[in-house]
Amino acid sequence: MDIAFVLYGQMTALDLVGPYEVLAGHPQVKPHFVAETLGTVRCDNGLAIQADATFEDLPGAELIVVPGSSHWRTALDDDSLIRWLAAAHATATWTTSVCTGSTLLAKAGVLTGRRATSHWVARDTLADDGAIVSSDRVVIDGDVITCAGVSAGIDMALTLAATLWGEPTASAIQLALEYDPQPPFDHGSPEKAAPEIVAAVRAALGQA
Repeated sequence: MDIAFVLYGQMTALDLVGPYEVLAGHPQVKPHFVAETLGTVRCDNGLAIQADATFEDLPGAELIVVPGSSHWRTALDDDSLIRWLAAAHATATWTTSVCTGSTLLAKAGVLTGRRATSHWVARDTLADDGAIVSSDRVVIDGDVITCAGVSAGIDMALTLAATLWGEPTASAIQLALEYDPQPPFDHGSPEKAAPEIVAAVRAALGQA
């Protein structure tokens, strides 16, 4: 199975690396890091990831993983990325996104009339581009899976692994990763966080 892990400038590293760690080790998987051009792509906090295929080299894949970005509004203006997503989705078995990556899928027309989720700061934009917005952590609608912000990419990928290879395999992957979340605070969503924390994060992300 060819998996296209999509790279673009200022993407969020964990959005990509979380699903990669869940999916890429399976013997059926051949991972590809695909971007507009070969070479180094810098994430929003500076991590460098190497693209080993271009959009032209890899016009499609069975599975597509689209990360989000703290600079997601800028990414929406990346016409070559949007065109590739629209074309690649047409032949993919599964198209997935993490965090604000769903806004890119929406811009590409993939989410029109579909239920989808995203990072909470991007829900309005997701709706404006035709998606039926959900606040669920992972949403499956047909051949598209979207998930909420950043850390939810691991949940999305485990959900997908169970669909592809069965729950025992997905459970074994979870155990191998020792993915057993026990956060020290219960502030992981705007519905749970204190209003002043929500306001501070919204301002920091340019949503004030």
